[in-house]
Amino acid sequence: MVQAWYMDESADDPRLPHRAEPSRPVGLEQLRRLGVLYWKLDADKYENDPELEKIRKERNYSWMDIITICKDKLPNYEEKIKMFYEEHLHLDDEIRYVLDGSGYFDVRDAEDQWIRIFMEKGDMITLPAGIYHRFTLDDKNYVKAMRLFVGDPVWTAYTRPADHLEARGQYVRFLAQTA
Repeated sequence: MVQAWYMDESADDPRLPHRAEPSRPVGLEQLRRLGVLYWKLDADKYENDPELEKIRKERNYSWMDIITICKDKLPNYEEKIKMFYEEHLHLDDEIRYVLDGSGYFDVRDAEDQWIRIFMEKGDMITLPAGIYHRFTLDDKNYVKAMRLFVGDPVWTAYTRPADHLEARGQYVRFLAQTA
């Protein structure tokens, strides 16, 4: 089951959990209202998992690769980690499936508060186009993840503020409808 919560305001190491005090957990329904989708799959059989294939077919996730984020495997590791943690949005959905290791996706709610989503082996998430978000590893400093796209991959991140983009406008209208 998904583990998510509202974050504290601390500027400490982003790889720490940063749970707000008192704790404010966030459930699947609240994430769905933000357009965030979540699945729990068996990462040990990702290469021929009928459940993953079904999701890919239903959602048209046609392109896929695998990235390993750790000091030894990712060129320009420090620079990339900083870049992933900078608040941004994309013009397409961001789809990630954790095959090993763990990390955090942070997303903004409708009131612009940060929600932290803990991602570990078997967790798959879709962040909608236009949602402000960021990613960081946890204190284990390692994640292996499948990246999925509808069509060819587009890696462009638009750093906040990016409210002028149509994807952001569509997302804000989606939030207004689900409110």
